[in-house]
Amino acid sequence: MLNESQTQDLSALLPGQSTEAGATRRTALKAALGVGYAASVLPVMAQTAIKTPADGLTAGEVMIDVNGFKMPAYRAAPAGKTGLPVVLVLSEIFGVHEYIADTARRFAKAGCLAIAPELFVRQGDAQSYGEMAKLIAEVISKVPDAQVMADLDATVKWAAANGGDAKKLGVTGFCWGGRQVWLYAAHNPAVKAGVAWYGRLVGQASELNPKHPVDVAAGLHGPVLGLYGAADTGIPLDTVDKMKAALAAGNAAARASSFVVYPDAPHAFHADYRPSFRKEPAEDGWKRALAWFQQHGVA
Repeated sequence: MLNESQTQDLSALLPGQSTEAGATRRTALKAALGVGYAASVLPVMAQTAIKTPADGLTAGEVMIDVNGFKMPAYRAAPAGKTGLPVVLVLSEIFGVHEYIADTARRFAKAGCLAIAPELFVRQGDAQSYGEMAKLIAEVISKVPDAQVMADLDATVKWAAANGGDAKKLGVTGFCWGGRQVWLYAAHNPAVKAGVAWYGRLVGQASELNPKHPVDVAAGLHGPVLGLYGAADTGIPLDTVDKMKAALAAGNAAARASSFVVYPDAPHAFHADYRPSFRKEPAEDGWKRALAWFQQHGVA
């Protein structure tokens, strides 16, 4: 996804995609189930470069109870299997569209129960916006970190009751979701490992975002692999250095965390539906992510 600081009209980035709002979340999630692309409904979605079929998988929408609130999520898992490692897949600011659903299926093909919850649903329909600034102002900026942590806790609980082994818990995420990976690894003692793709590391404290990854780095429960791009204009390399220093001064999980910075990669280099996609670092990062989870008892 784009850096949060960018405010371009998404239609300029995805020619031919309608930017009219008004699509329902249900229709958006239906598209994520693999029934096809709805360009007029999902303004931020284009054809993904990678297509992971759902054959051999149980895949589709589920509803997760969060203290009486029904939160939609996309779930993919090997069909008929139980006791599966659990991987939470945290989206960019655009929500759970086809790219995120496909990423979940990739983890399912690797033998995991992968779940991508719609973490913005209380604040609005992230997929109905065509303008970045408006999406951030009206939806994303209103999502409290505490709400996200509670939603992820509920997602883990759901997974444990539906074929997953919560003792083998991993979390991965992209951009906005990458930041949440660090926070959740510090929040939930059950997290075995995390993989954060170009998530913001520093920031100003606020009521909704009281702490940022650098503030919680020393107390991680599971080690995190950070996958970042040196050409990412939204995440300066000096913030990566600050995070490395905070991790080095932390507990065992913090010290076991690691960074890979790809020299020429921009922001969102894994997002295969965007021009920012870079095949080599994306493939290398994916291999490292799977190996990281296996190394730390997730997969």
